[in-house]
Amino acid sequence: MTTVSTSSPDLAPRIADALVPLLRGPLPIGLRAWDGSRAGPEEGPVLVLRSPQALRRLLWSPGELGAAQAYVTGEIDVQGDVGEALDVARTVLAERGVDRLPVGALARSAPRLVALAREVGVLRGPLEAPASQARLRGRLHSVGRDRSAISHHYDLSNAFYELLLDPHMAYSSGWWSADPNRTQQSLESAQSAKLDLVCRKIGLYEGSHFLDVGCGWGSLSLYAAEHYGAKVTGVTIAKEQKAFIDARIRERGLEDRVEIRLQDYREVNDGPYDAVASLEMGEHVGQGNYPAYVSVLREAVKPGGYVLIQQMSRRGRHPGGGPFIESFIAPDMHMRPVGETVELIESGGLEVRDVHAMREHYVWTVDAWLETFEKNWAAVVELVGEEVARVWRLYLVGGSQAFRDGRMGVDQILSRRSGGAPVAHDTVR
Repeated sequence: MTTVSTSSPDLAPRIADALVPLLRGPLPIGLRAWDGSRAGPEEGPVLVLRSPQALRRLLWSPGELGAAQAYVTGEIDVQGDVGEALDVARTVLAERGVDRLPVGALARSAPRLVALAREVGVLRGPLEAPASQARLRGRLHSVGRDRSAISHHYDLSNAFYELLLDPHMAYSSGWWSADPNRTQQSLESAQSAKLDLVCRKIGLYEGSHFLDVGCGWGSLSLYAAEHYGAKVTGVTIAKEQKAFIDARIRERGLEDRVEIRLQDYREVNDGPYDAVASLEMGEHVGQGNYPAYVSVLREAVKPGGYVLIQQMSRRGRHPGGGPFIESFIAPDMHMRPVGETVELIESGGLEVRDVHAMREHYVWTVDAWLETFEKNWAAVVELVGEEVARVWRLYLVGGSQAFRDGRMGVDQILSRRSGGAPVAHDTVR
């Protein structure tokens, strides 16, 4: 049974004092404890500890993962703007040189916090991980584990993604070509511009045979068929996505132009295609499998044909995106600096013709998703529950900041298989 002190409301000041050694200074944002006490700056966002279990969670995982677990379960909340709270905390801690909090060394580095946890009855073993956290088994990037990882993220529900994405159901960065300030261009228009840009770069034409690897909800496959007259084969390992696209194919009368397969990219062996594209799928194949991924794309395209990869990039010690992303959103994902990806593509036998940076465009895209998400908050909660909704709010806010701050990027990398005659369209912007 949890025992909570019934003395005067002073928990927040005591927690703030106990955290000084870890944070190398006072709290960067306000703090309110479950007893109603308050500490920290008077202005700006406030971190609210709603339960003693929040302290227990943070004791066992001091840092990003523990904070994320406590937030998605509602053990902690933010009064004010979540993005502002993250910005202020990140800025202040960076200025103090606090790169990470000491896991497993709290008894030595924050003895008063441990003593306080004992006083309120939460100095026990770790809490069970939230239900929304991924649980994968099997060898890393085996076909079965990859299916589970993709299913965790993409099979959440087609109805859920319809509450987030534009009518194309494009789940990748848009291209805000007509209006970089976003005052006039809609998300739907930006996604249309991106899809058209891809089709032009790889040189699609009436009757060309196009392979869409990791086709998502079919935005590129359907666009290529409807606007360029291409004959399209799309592959996905997400059952919900295939069911969604198949329905759209029937609705639009495209059965003779678009085929969607429930198929791993490693199983594609029926080329050559006239052109190949893969939008934000290469992040999921893993570092060790990336050469095999490039080999599949190269073998799938005809000599002289074009391959376009749109892919996120990241530097630093968390190629998977960090503890929160890796645990809740995209388990087993691997990103790297764009130059390393270019080297892997070239080593795989493709000639890189163009690298098109789109980082700012992802900021605008994610911001548009977040705006739609917040407008549909009640419907999202009704559909997937508040815990999953809180996971996605944290994901979208943090993702926008990562692209804004340059901690992540996204690029379209256009390459060409040797042979055939060169064409002039491979630097289309």
